[in-house]
Amino acid sequence: MDRNTRTVEDVLRLLDGLFVAGGDRWTADAGASWWDGFYADPGRPVPFLVAKPDENLVSHVDRGLLAAPGRALDLGCGPGRNAVYLASLGFEVDAVDLSPVAIDRARERAREAGVEARFLTGDAFALLGTELRGPYDLVYDSGCFHHLPPHRRISYLALLDQLLAPGGLFGITCFAAGAMGSELPDAEFYRRGRLEGGLAYTPEALRRLFRELTELELRRMRDEPPESPWFGEPFLWTALFRRDA
Repeated sequence: MDRNTRTVEDVLRLLDGLFVAGGDRWTADAGASWWDGFYADPGRPVPFLVAKPDENLVSHVDRGLLAAPGRALDLGCGPGRNAVYLASLGFEVDAVDLSPVAIDRARERAREAGVEARFLTGDAFALLGTELRGPYDLVYDSGCFHHLPPHRRISYLALLDQLLAPGGLFGITCFAAGAMGSELPDAEFYRRGRLEGGLAYTPEALRRLFRELTELELRRMRDEPPESPWFGEPFLWTALFRRDA
């Protein structure tokens, strides 16, 4: 008989376990192997595998909303395209991803670009307070948040609360409702035991979730052509928030 659930983290892990094998893409155990398989083929025709930074991130820099030096954390960094860009600007970058395959590719990209960044393999929630210690002047997430189940938003908000510096910036891109991602009610994901490829969000939902932060920008990502030096897909929202000092 198992009666060991007594903390919030115990409840979150219990809810993690409601998802079927193959439906979990956010924990170190199940998620890492799924993402390793995803990244195993570098020629896979997926837009965000290109070695280009997000157009919105470049726009934040060009408009003076974001400036180095400072400490930056890239959540769910994948093969490192945004982490390498931030490091090239002079940021001290920590970047974390579940997939060892993705992290190996990210380190290779950083070497090729002649920049330094600290790439970490693992679950950002589990690394909080050990490998990941704030404050960070920027926490950036390009495509991680929409792969989290509803109950892990609690962990995500706690991570931001612990790591984001006063006056620091939080940038995010995620699936836009009506364009990409599942629009099922939160409770339905637990009935089905899977996230249907990722959760779609509306601007109103993002504003409610991150209401403790000040919104600087929230818009659809621009569609960048193949020859562009930047990554841009209009099925994503991009947002920038600031934590008040």
